[in-house]
Amino acid sequence: MHVMTFLRQLRVGMVVLLLLTAVVGVAYPAAVWAISRLGTSGAEGSSLTDANGCVVGSRLIGVDPQVPRGEPDPFFHLRVVGSVADSDAFTPGDPAAALPSNQGPSSEVLARFVEERRAVIAAREGVSAQDVPVDAITGPGSGVDPHISPAYAAIQVSRVARVTGLGEERVRELVAEHTDGRQLGFLGTERVNVPELNVALGLTAPSCTGGPIGG
Repeated sequence: MHVMTFLRQLRVGMVVLLLLTAVVGVAYPAAVWAISRLGTSGAEGSSLTDANGCVVGSRLIGVDPQVPRGEPDPFFHLRVVGSVADSDAFTPGDPAAALPSNQGPSSEVLARFVEERRAVIAAREGVSAQDVPVDAITGPGSGVDPHISPAYAAIQVSRVARVTGLGEERVRELVAEHTDGRQLGFLGTERVNVPELNVALGLTAPSCTGGPIGG
């Protein structure tokens, strides 16, 4: 009797094991993979092309455009990506800066970075330090977030309009066109997709030959 009971329990256990293996080990991973492929043009995400049809990046990955020192700056900027050294609060173009840092709320290094970023951004945009939004001086968790707040975009409008010659009203229209609303109407906050916005302003791939900004 005990042997028969044991065999029945063993049979039930094996059936449960096989079912869970099929669902958790095969069906679930396959479903997640299939859903992840919906609406994408490739594994890297949604490619972003310029007016010449050249790929300049992805709508999902934030890459901050840089201009040579002293030259007019016609583009919108993303959030800072952090730093790989205690001596540089910005580190533009350094992929290692996208990695998480160990600087917490009580870090003196982070506090110094925040004040330095606030001063640099305020000077660049011609606004007071108090008008620089929080997201402009703090990095996103991923380090490559393509979005900024509408408030950060707003303080950049005057500079971009002046350099491109498009006029502030037109630049505000472009910002509005590339502003995403809250998910499902109530999740998150409004956000501006900077890579898409900069392409609309005339950003091109380095190997492409394009017309003048706003042309």
